[in-house]
Amino acid sequence: MLAWPTLGLLVVSVLGTSFISGIFGMAGGMVLVGVLLALFDVAPAMLLFGVTQTAANGWRCLLWRKHVRWSIVWGYALGSIAMFVLFRFIAYIPEKSVIYLGLGLTPFLVELLPRQWQPHIEQRGAPIFCGALIMVFQLIAGVAGNVLDLFFNKSPLDRKEIVATKAATQTLAHILRVAYFGSISIESFSVAPWWLYVLCIGLAFCGTTLATRVLNAMSDVNFKRWSRWIILTISGVYVGRGLMDLVF
Repeated sequence: MLAWPTLGLLVVSVLGTSFISGIFGMAGGMVLVGVLLALFDVAPAMLLFGVTQTAANGWRCLLWRKHVRWSIVWGYALGSIAMFVLFRFIAYIPEKSVIYLGLGLTPFLVELLPRQWQPHIEQRGAPIFCGALIMVFQLIAGVAGNVLDLFFNKSPLDRKEIVATKAATQTLAHILRVAYFGSISIESFSVAPWWLYVLCIGLAFCGTTLATRVLNAMSDVNFKRWSRWIILTISGVYVGRGLMDLVF
């Protein structure tokens, strides 16, 4: 049985992070996975996270379905599924320190690349490469929304196309995450009670719906500017947390 303070923290975290992700199409998941990893072991945390994020992204994709760039989604799906099949044979569950450092360091490494080498989701072959790369990060580092956003933030897509298309790709990614960790550690489903999954799904729907008005009011320039700074700020926090886990 979850203690009331723990349950309250989960409610606030799921609702708040779904609202943030509903605006920017990312960042919320990076915060939520940190909270879940602090409360659960890696496998059950990833299962609850995967179910919650599948609901949030699926609902966001439905709300903005007119803006989804399906040509990108299909290429992304091809790369993701291919890498999922490969990694399922490896059956690797990472340590928490690996997750935090993987989350934190990648965006800073990409920022150091020359501009002409930085990823762009509309480049030829980029969706397939992006899908494969993000699936690797999601299965090894836990989440990869900050890395995925680097592919979209450099593109000429507008904010609604970015949010909608990323939601479609991440719905698939989180379904594969649940399948991956669930097949490796099926007993982890019983760590959290069934009603907690239902509660998190409902909260994800609410937070995502509330965010639509804010996204409508925001400009594309401010959307991309805020996205970049949110990614780097959260990434810096994760680097610090990963180093603390390694040292202590």
